[in-house]
Amino acid sequence: MDVYKLAYDMAMRIFSLSLNFPKVEIYSLTDQIRRSSRSVCANIGEGYRKRRYPRHFASKMTDADAESSETMIWLDFAKDCGYLSPEKHTELIEEYEKIGKMLGGMADNPEKFIPK
Repeated sequence: MDVYKLAYDMAMRIFSLSLNFPKVEIYSLTDQIRRSSRSVCANIGEGYRKRRYPRHFASKMTDADAESSETMIWLDFAKDCGYLSPEKHTELIEEYEKIGKMLGGMADNPEKFIPK
């Protein structure tokens, strides 16, 4: 699925960028942003495996969307703390907004993903 590939790519980008965050952030911002970005992918994967159950699938897509929103909040903190440039922040936020739109469409139309 395209949304999974995009979310996975974003989680890896965040991992790489967060390697440069200060050591003082390792158990707070760094950990949180890595967890939430990875959780987007995990929820997509879990939902896809249970796609024969439309309600469960839709629920997991909304969970993934919530994790995507959480990641955007951590990106806001990273920018405001000076760990990300405004340009990099904007680039990442735009990608997460794209992911959110894709997930919203999937949650609204789970029947399109039921195996035949």
